[in-house]
Amino acid sequence: MTGVDLGHPLQLGVELVPSAADPGAPGRLARRAEELGLDLVVVPDGAGAGDGAGVAPEAPGGREGVATREGAGAPEGDALDDALDAWTVLASVAGATERVDVATRGLRLDDRPPAVLARAVASLDHLAGGRITPGLAPGPDGADADDALDALAEGVDVLRGMWAAAEPGPLVHEGRHHRVAGAQRGPAPAHDLALWLGAVPGAVDAGARTLAARVADGWWLPVPPRTASHLDAVLGEQTALDAALAAAGRDPREVRRGLVLDAGALGLGAGADGSAPVADVADALAALVLEAGVGTLVLGVADDRALEAFAEVAGAVRDRVAAARASRGTRVGTLRSAAVRAARAPGIDYDAIPAALVGTAVEPGDAGYAAVRSTYMRGGRPGLVLRPGGTAEVVEALAYARAQDVTIAIRSGGHGISGRSTNEGGIVLDLSRMNAIEVLDVAARRVRIQPGARWGEVAAALHPYGWALTSGDYGGVGVGGLATAGGIGFLVREHGLTLDHLRAAEVVLADGSVVRASADEDPDLFWGIRGAGANLGVVTSFEFEVDEVGDVGFAQLVFDASDTERFLVDYGATLEAAPRDTTAFLIMGPPRGGIVAAQVMAMVDSDDPETIIERLNPFARIAPLLQQQVQVVPYPAVVSVPQRHTSDGEPVTRSGMAEHLTPELAADAARLVRSGATPFFQIRAAGGAVHDVPADATAYAHRSANFSIVAMGSSRRRIDAIWDAMAHHFDGTYLSFETDPRPERLADVYPGATLERLRGLKRRYDPEDVFRHNYSVAEPPAVVL
Repeated sequence: MTGVDLGHPLQLGVELVPSAADPGAPGRLARRAEELGLDLVVVPDGAGAGDGAGVAPEAPGGREGVATREGAGAPEGDALDDALDAWTVLASVAGATERVDVATRGLRLDDRPPAVLARAVASLDHLAGGRITPGLAPGPDGADADDALDALAEGVDVLRGMWAAAEPGPLVHEGRHHRVAGAQRGPAPAHDLALWLGAVPGAVDAGARTLAARVADGWWLPVPPRTASHLDAVLGEQTALDAALAAAGRDPREVRRGLVLDAGALGLGAGADGSAPVADVADALAALVLEAGVGTLVLGVADDRALEAFAEVAGAVRDRVAAARASRGTRVGTLRSAAVRAARAPGIDYDAIPAALVGTAVEPGDAGYAAVRSTYMRGGRPGLVLRPGGTAEVVEALAYARAQDVTIAIRSGGHGISGRSTNEGGIVLDLSRMNAIEVLDVAARRVRIQPGARWGEVAAALHPYGWALTSGDYGGVGVGGLATAGGIGFLVREHGLTLDHLRAAEVVLADGSVVRASADEDPDLFWGIRGAGANLGVVTSFEFEVDEVGDVGFAQLVFDASDTERFLVDYGATLEAAPRDTTAFLIMGPPRGGIVAAQVMAMVDSDDPETIIERLNPFARIAPLLQQQVQVVPYPAVVSVPQRHTSDGEPVTRSGMAEHLTPELAADAARLVRSGATPFFQIRAAGGAVHDVPADATAYAHRSANFSIVAMGSSRRRIDAIWDAMAHHFDGTYLSFETDPRPERLADVYPGATLERLRGLKRRYDPEDVFRHNYSVAEPPAVVL
């Protein structure tokens, strides 16, 4: 591959030499580099950055050559005592910038335990929004070369082991230089960061190059000082690296290559001898990319003049490289490592991922895969997770996913109990980056919310206006899944379902077209997405009319419900008789110590203590109270934003809608609770204002129900045996809480005329059944006899 363009994305940046004499310089110059459109800011470790060779053409009239800064990035003499800690400076630079990538070069591990550094790197990567690139070098000075390289190799193993949050168990490493006795892995970095290595002068170079060929994602080329021809010098180093990569069984395109350039020799900066024409400098630097395979060019700068001059050159370099690559048909991108490629799933063309999605896509070999493969309650192992940032990227992601021979799942917040927002070996369109919340019209209480926002974030955003939008009972649930299925929350009896507040939506259909659905625009689609949205398209924004809600009364009451049958009947009657401003949810589990405890969480849409107590007193008289807490709180305090969490579980849930808690239903429910088959049995209020909307007004058809009932367990056999015997008590199923895969559940979710109308919409909007992962309403294929 030597002598050719490796196709790596071009990075042009600056390297800053921090000093205690001017501690503000790195942040100031980094901000200026970002303003000027550069891509990267590098902070060298004063002890380990090496000789910092830099390539540059000479001034006009001279010949091209290598111009290096002896000790560039490595202060000499008394200056070394004045150097600031590279990692601390890097954190400061990351905080001072918003867009540019931030990297270290030559960082040594002899005084930085790699397990500690791993957490620091991952933490800073999250704080910086996925912009950190660590660059390491062997050390310390004067150490035996083989020992230094062995220590660095062990350190790399520890770093990557700590970042492998998906691996089971703690990290144990028993090395000669580094020992880790059972450290908790993680956090994984915010992005699949690249680990760069560099060399120090002398005999270590060949060994460091060999190590880089085995383990690195990037290599700082150690071009010797004052070499006659810069292309020859760089190509010589590239040839040596390619040979080492071949010996290691790696493709040369897997490893990026970087050079540090000398500002003075380029004719840039206050100390420059003459000034080279921009075109000449740009030609020389473009040649390094197009003829020598260097993808990262970094200028060592100490003043604004050099920085601004390089930014001018950078634009010309980009133009030359882009034009040459376009004419050659060069595919731009860094080839993923062999380990990542080996983890890929069949049926997916990873090389065809749209360019706009490559930077945020996550595949099984990536460090961030553990955070996106599963949902809040259910494990999954998709072959690819695409994370579009807007409607146009959703269109691209959907078109790409349709062209693959795998299942497609759509995810908003990733909380879904059903687990249908992940899969095994398929593609997940994760909308979590699309999380904007915008007020459109204060007078009309009209807001626009993207599907990846979570309901706790929505509650917090609306509260300053004195508003709220009824949702669920947990702030970590995503907007998209809940708003297209129903939305049975703590304000349901007074304000109805979440989808009852929807006034318009932007939808990406299966064929990639983008449409607006409302009562006046595509009203049939608008009818369908309110209850069956997952069957018809990807909703990329919702427009809701929200309600005036201030502080609320929130009660948590724990009862002795050992007389479970009577308790359930009395509880149901009390809730049905309560004013609509009162909504209550009930949770029960198996008996403990001979007692069946029932927890009731009730919200009263009032901040008046007397009204709250008046509403709650009938509940308090149902059975003996074991614990109680009643507060007046802001609505966001109840539906708060939790930390994101995933699980590898496989919970079984069954769902049913009931008009009343009759003695017969109560008796069967009591038997289920006492059986121990369900550690979580919940009854949600689902009536009140929900009844005000006609059953045929939306695809959510369970308007007569007062209660949504769900049982969760770990054994499908046990749960199904009891639940199936209870089926005659129910009239329908709530989509989001049902995991039974049997086809007869479809008619429970969408009864009678609702299903027939949805099938007509399916034929119109998704005739190929692209959206089939969530109770597809498509007609089953005809049986050929």
